[in-house]
Amino acid sequence: MAKSKSKLSAAERNELLTALQNRFEKNMTRHKGIGWSKVQAKLDANPDKLWSIAQMEKTGGEPDVVEGSKSGQYVFADCSAESPAGRRSLCYDHEALEKRKENKPQNSAVQMAEDMGIELLTEEQYRNLQRLGKFDTKTSSWVKTPPEIRKAGGAIFCDYRYGHVFVYHNGAESYYAARGFRGSVTV
Repeated sequence: MAKSKSKLSAAERNELLTALQNRFEKNMTRHKGIGWSKVQAKLDANPDKLWSIAQMEKTGGEPDVVEGSKSGQYVFADCSAESPAGRRSLCYDHEALEKRKENKPQNSAVQMAEDMGIELLTEEQYRNLQRLGKFDTKTSSWVKTPPEIRKAGGAIFCDYRYGHVFVYHNGAESYYAARGFRGSVTV
């Protein structure tokens, strides 16, 4: 979870809820059978999660509901066409950031996600997201890297090209202007 969360003002909360509802209603194929009123009730009951979703919105993620469960939980994920613009040029994690001797990026994907109170998408979640649209056709996104790959110094990222999801590897300390990360929040 984020280290120090701020509360949204009433105006920020209302503006965010309006944006989320408009996106939700515009993209009903992402969440068939889910009604906005139940989602909003969950958001109203979880202000910390709403703050995290606000951070996703603020950094260009265009969060939307991509999954619902019978237990009444809803998963918001970044649905921006390309990797969120406010979350690019990041190495994978803090360890990788510390290993860079020159030209360090501002932050790491893992640390930024933690500060925002969100989780990096897993490879499976990324593939499921691609079933809902075409994302990252010009960019790429770091995804949660299995421990054995990370222990060896690597990290994985995904993109969508030629009608397929591709999973690649890089040194965790690498960063590129066209690579960011996508995250999710469960409410």
